[in-house]
Amino acid sequence: MELIRGLHNMRPRHRGCVVTIGAFDGVHLGHQAVIRHLLEKSAELGLPSTIIVFEPLPREYFSPLKAPARIMSFREKFFALRDLGVDRLLRVRFNERLRGMSAQQFVDDIFVAGLGVRYVVLGDDFRFGNDREGDLEFIRQQGPRYGYEARPTPTLSMDGQRVSSTRIREALEQADFAEAARLLGRPYSISGKVVYGRQLGQTLGTPTANLELRRLRAPLNGVYAVQVSGAGLEGVLGVANVGVRPTVDDSIKANLEVHLLDREIGLYGQHIEVTFRYKLREEKKFGSVDELRENIARDIENTRAWFDRH
Repeated sequence: MELIRGLHNMRPRHRGCVVTIGAFDGVHLGHQAVIRHLLEKSAELGLPSTIIVFEPLPREYFSPLKAPARIMSFREKFFALRDLGVDRLLRVRFNERLRGMSAQQFVDDIFVAGLGVRYVVLGDDFRFGNDREGDLEFIRQQGPRYGYEARPTPTLSMDGQRVSSTRIREALEQADFAEAARLLGRPYSISGKVVYGRQLGQTLGTPTANLELRRLRAPLNGVYAVQVSGAGLEGVLGVANVGVRPTVDDSIKANLEVHLLDREIGLYGQHIEVTFRYKLREEKKFGSVDELRENIARDIENTRAWFDRH
């Protein structure tokens, strides 16, 4: 899949495509329905499929500390869309210029002048442009003028409720990983590059792999029984902490660190995937490092016991 890094990198060869636009946070079953529509039309017309996403997400731009936690990082999103067979991903920087762009400007500059779209696929609730004035009907009305067709993908529902990123975040907050997997179409995981941390785990006798989350907030918080894959690992059991490490750091930026059970392996600089299976407890601030060490030992014991039962 080709990544087009910004509007300034659009080229004449990118013109003539089937396009959709959205946040696609999680690339869940609802998103996958939109993408299937996109790919079917792409194959029918013999044109490349293109997805437009904003970075940062608009809600992160307006209020970074209050915006919903990201289900996945941009890198994870890229690979999820690539694996579904999308041809191109256009990443558009959301800034003051884009914020002030009218729906008509958006259609004229991006859909028509930039991409020369022939077919537009949208979720039926998508809105865009200054003051969110653009919607499916607006885009559809422009079609005859510019020579493209626009069609919605009906909302996907399960149990009478719309499949949405919000619903998945709620399931993750409640540690209902079965429900999250049902809505995502796969178990929930976080992947990233292992980076150097403060080496506290070594001091405590439980070395950890620290992951770059590439997001300010994570949709999880606490201590979890997990499985780790990648970098030569396949489903290795572990204990992961997602949070701000209040006993030692007390920061505001979320961290993910995972201790592998019965494995000692150097992972610095490598990408791994952490799949969440069960929540052991909430993250809490302990009175001392010794108390923290005791609780980590208990977390390891409880993780082994949970996997033994499952």
